[in-house]
Amino acid sequence: MDLWNTWWAWGAAAILLAFGEVILPTFVLLGFGIGAGVIALILLIGGSPAAIITGSAPVLLLSFAVVSLVAWLLLRRFLGVYRGQVKTFDHDINEN
Repeated sequence: MDLWNTWWAWGAAAILLAFGEVILPTFVLLGFGIGAGVIALILLIGGSPAAIITGSAPVLLLSFAVVSLVAWLLLRRFLGVYRGQVKTFDHDINEN
């Protein structure tokens, strides 16, 4: 059995990436962690989606990349920087 096709390997990767997100709070690793978690869940449940993505490693990695991208975009949309939150300064406080 290939390690790419085991649900627990993807689950362990999801946990490690989520832990890395705690260390480096950037929302980048969390998107990859959610992607790995979704792939682990699909592989655990089985059925036709699992049969499709376990057919070849490129399909599995493409599925992981697409799910991770969607997760990252959703995180960025709902937890990212909002309009008006960034403050810009027009003058220097050291000038008179």
